[in-house]
Amino acid sequence: MSSPDPHFPAIHLRPPRHWVNDPNGLTHHDGHFHVFFQFNPESARHENMHWGHWRSRDLRAWELLPVALSPEPGGDDADGVWSGNAVSVDGRLVAFYSARRDDRWWQPVTSASSNDGVHFEKSERLLVSKPPPGTVMFRDPYVWRDTCGWRMLVGAALDDGRAAALQYTSPDLVSWDYVGPFLSRRPEPLPTGDDTAQGWECVQYAELVPGRGVLVVSGWNPATGAASAAAYVGEDRGAEFHPAELLAFDHGPDVYAPALLQAPDGRWLAWSWVWEARDEARVGAPGTWIDEVGWAGMLSLPRELSLTDHGLHQAPAREVGELRGRLLVRATTLATSDEPSDLGTVGTVFDAVAVLSRSGDGLAASGMRLVTSDDGRERLDIGLDPTTGDVVVDRSRASLDPRAKRGSWRLPTAVAPGGTVELRAVVDGSVVEVFTETGMALTARFYPCGRDGWRLRTNTAGEGAARLVLDVWELAPLDLDTGADRS
Repeated sequence: MSSPDPHFPAIHLRPPRHWVNDPNGLTHHDGHFHVFFQFNPESARHENMHWGHWRSRDLRAWELLPVALSPEPGGDDADGVWSGNAVSVDGRLVAFYSARRDDRWWQPVTSASSNDGVHFEKSERLLVSKPPPGTVMFRDPYVWRDTCGWRMLVGAALDDGRAAALQYTSPDLVSWDYVGPFLSRRPEPLPTGDDTAQGWECVQYAELVPGRGVLVVSGWNPATGAASAAAYVGEDRGAEFHPAELLAFDHGPDVYAPALLQAPDGRWLAWSWVWEARDEARVGAPGTWIDEVGWAGMLSLPRELSLTDHGLHQAPAREVGELRGRLLVRATTLATSDEPSDLGTVGTVFDAVAVLSRSGDGLAASGMRLVTSDDGRERLDIGLDPTTGDVVVDRSRASLDPRAKRGSWRLPTAVAPGGTVELRAVVDGSVVEVFTETGMALTARFYPCGRDGWRLRTNTAGEGAARLVLDVWELAPLDLDTGADRS
């Protein structure tokens, strides 16, 4: 599949056109990975939400299936089939979702089931018709089964200012009993400068090792909407979750609504919504630029999640590495800030592994610069801060189009003088996902005007010289069967 828009991704899932947001219903069923997603089949605006549907046997070749769930005029979901998840049970694929109507502030939980994994029949009744007392926001079910039976979390905000993940249990996926808050918290600061917000959407839980798991939440504020995603690492004690650590799920500006899936081989995988950073006033608002190009949003790379001594560890799923082709750049250099050197030409889709270093005296730190214009004015910088040792991703000059959003973001690596950090950066047209060896992630959108002749250069910060080791591979596009869009 090709697109005339150079910013359109090649290895990040999305249909050829229109609006995409939250990944939904991540499931392995009947030999396929199923990835549903919030989708407007009529425009690039956040409205008229349906469930789009991709499936794959290997995470490299994907088939776009017909829209799985659509709003029913006059029904409980008349104004949108909003987010949720799905489970595979007894040969059926059962989806749970938020039934949106504009005439109520909450979104009841309902379901739909499929015998063939493609066509769904909606439930005749709501599973959870009203939220519990004291709730001022209620949406986005997440259902899973453990040794005690079926459990469900629903994102919420409470009238005392706490965000919450509310828990229900069921013996049969039909009758649900309210247990109480699995976790509730007032807004707490995150390393990114954001906080966990007043309400939580898209709450999801995974036990990553026996006795320890991660609760993923997406912060939402009444005045400003979607904020950022966070992860609580701790212990599931049945009725309640006891957190031991709070982490930013992603240290960049453009990731939200992570969704979880346990693969047949035991790996926990996550996809997220990667939103735009064009000319929209805020997330989800219309934008002239978005209307011009006719598409908005994509899903992140699939990430493997695990727990290590450093906390939550994220890395691209191994299938991303299987897309590697030719080795484009292999370099080891000691570079200074006043004499940058060219490292080689790359395409618009590539996978880079770099070892960045600080000089022994702490005055210089290495980095790489992706130059996307002939005159060098348009560039994306990824490098170490010589003062703090943090990895910095800077898109302040990554587009000559004045409409593109700017800024820089940090991964708190705190590399000491004389030390190094290994990172991996996957670039796909208008998005970069950066991962450190300790499992932190940072995702940012950028919109180069230059289409050809992209090249990498050294970008040493501070005074003196610092060592850079770099390998870069081209990446093959995903094999996508869009079936004339099937929208």
